Amino acid sequence: MIRIGFYSGSFDPVTLGHTDVIRRAAGLLDKLVIGIGVNPGKAPMFDEAERVAMLEDEVRSIAEATKTEIAIVTFSGLAVDAARANKASIIIRGLRDGTDFDYEMQMAGMNGEMAPEIQTVYVAASPSVRHIAANLVRAVASMGGDPSPFVSKAVLKRLKAKGPKTR
Repeated sequence: MIRIGFYSGSFDPVTLGHTDVIRRAAGLLDKLVIGIGVNPGKAPMFDEAERVAMLEDEVRSIAEATKTEIAIVTFSGLAVDAARANKASIIIRGLRDGTDFDYEMQMAGMNGEMAPEIQTVYVAASPSVRHIAANLVRAVASMGGDPSPFVSKAVLKRLKAKGPKTR
């Protein structure tokens, strides 16, 4: 049986926290599908195509190192429906702290009711990246701060190209 996991988020931008969870989850799975949530009511810093390209760049070496197939998809609607559509039996969720845990437990309960065949697996973020949140990275970048401690060099280059005018 192939173990397929689904890891969803906005990935706006992809942070070192995201890649930490992706790296660790990939080691547990045969295939990891990364789902970029697209919400037409929100105005992201990076559009859908930019986020796909960013993730493709960031996960290439992870896929090679872990020998795990990593696919990137976009979806709108419920993550649990996207997980099911991608034949995932596991939803991967990263945890930074107790606040994340409380929220994610509620989400796992709701998802479990809607899709009992899909299990939620939590991956605790490594201590060095637990403080990183994409919304805070966007705020730092949009106000002209230095987001380099929170993203890869490739993502930093993309953030700089956006400039502080993105706020």
